[in-house]
Amino acid sequence: MKNSRLQALTDFERVAPELVQRAAGYQAAILGDVAGRRGAMHGRIQPLSPGMRVCGPAFTVEVRPGDNLMFHLALALARPGDVLVIDGKADVSCALCGELMVTQAQAAGLAGFVVDAAVRDTAELAAGAFPVFAAGRNPCGPTKNVPGRLAIPISAGDAPVQPGDLVIGDADGVVVIPRADVPAVLDQAEAKIASEQQRVREIGEGRLVSPWLEAALRTAGVLAADEKLG
Repeated sequence: MKNSRLQALTDFERVAPELVQRAAGYQAAILGDVAGRRGAMHGRIQPLSPGMRVCGPAFTVEVRPGDNLMFHLALALARPGDVLVIDGKADVSCALCGELMVTQAQAAGLAGFVVDAAVRDTAELAAGAFPVFAAGRNPCGPTKNVPGRLAIPISAGDAPVQPGDLVIGDADGVVVIPRADVPAVLDQAEAKIASEQQRVREIGEGRLVSPWLEAALRTAGVLAADEKLG
């Protein structure tokens, strides 16, 4: 019989699946730019393999440094498509997960792990298909006896994460988009892509200086009002 009190922890509102599917088509950098250059995790949070990509709603977990008891509980409660985001306090003195937990997560249909702590079995995980982003690597295993908290607002990689927020990560790192902002951010991402494609065409035509640069330099006082770059 399932524990209804614990199961209730999974009932937070998640970013809609159709929005997750749309978001998966964008680079983390594009979404981070149009979201106001906020929400990017610290650069210590990196994929175990550059080809790894993760996209899905955040299932947030706070653990005490070096203990993964609540990580295991989250793994048992999370829903297919969830990304487990672990606030491990950036501690890299021991690993909070490895191949066994990833195997379980894959079987449960989870979308990935983002761990602000160390992980292990990294050669095997880097060669696999399940995306794991972490702050470091360490062969030492964790303890499993200290309570923590699930499905609460946390900070991971120095970025705020609410349960159900959109988490997207790739070779550049991880970005978190607040759930309510996702529709607008995706619309803005379309415009950003179109703008960058236009700039690529301009460069191909020999227009190498960005059209906004002179105005920005004047605003910053680098160029006088009547000065030009060329």
